[in-house]
Amino acid sequence: MHATFTHSPAETERKEPGIGGKPPVDRRPTGGGGGGDDDWRRESGGPRELLHRIRFFVFFGIAGDMIFFVLLVVLFFAREAGAHLDPHAHEQIGDWRPVLLPPILFLNTAVLILSSLTMEMARRSIFREFDVLEEWLGLGKPALHRTLPWATATLVLGALFLAGQWSAWRQLTAQGFAFDHWSTPASYFFYLITGLHAAHLLFGLAILLGCVISMSFLRRVELRQVAIDAAAWYWHAMGAAWLFLFAVLALGQ
Repeated sequence: MHATFTHSPAETERKEPGIGGKPPVDRRPTGGGGGGDDDWRRESGGPRELLHRIRFFVFFGIAGDMIFFVLLVVLFFAREAGAHLDPHAHEQIGDWRPVLLPPILFLNTAVLILSSLTMEMARRSIFREFDVLEEWLGLGKPALHRTLPWATATLVLGALFLAGQWSAWRQLTAQGFAFDHWSTPASYFFYLITGLHAAHLLFGLAILLGCVISMSFLRRVELRQVAIDAAAWYWHAMGAAWLFLFAVLALGQ
């Protein structure tokens, strides 16, 4: 039996060029060795997909950090409820002595909140549509120039926060609250909680510093967007973690 081919209505309406017919339609290949599937894959794996992948890994790491801080707080309250048996009175006596928090911690908290605001301004600046379009068109780097001051301000504020934490540790040590688990468990947990958070924030500072340095060398604006976006989400998470931990230290004792 001979194969019969039917023409679609669009094809039957075509005429020879020059006599008023519709122009030929350039159709995308749909498989069968034409390479169309590969073209679709290349188009789907663009900057947006890269941004979503990076965000997934960042959120996964942030979730692990938050679980770690929650477990640390659980240990804090468990140790606070601890007691020992008094051999003379034959009763349980609590050995937790609250630590009076240095006032500089309130200033540090305000500095960290301000740094989160400047970090968000940096993130919004790198995604500013009009500036990004100018960079794509080769009309300079306005998005980069708007983002760098905010990112640098975040670096300075983050360094001030860590310096303030160091000052708070020195004040507690001068008051006799050293890093000693057995004599003053409250001060021990204060150093443990604030120190581990400071280590996480120091890691965030290193990431942000790397972003600021590398942004001038990254030729594609999409890569600069991904770098700042990832650093911003991590920084916001560390700010939220500190507010949670500071509330525990200030109110949980």
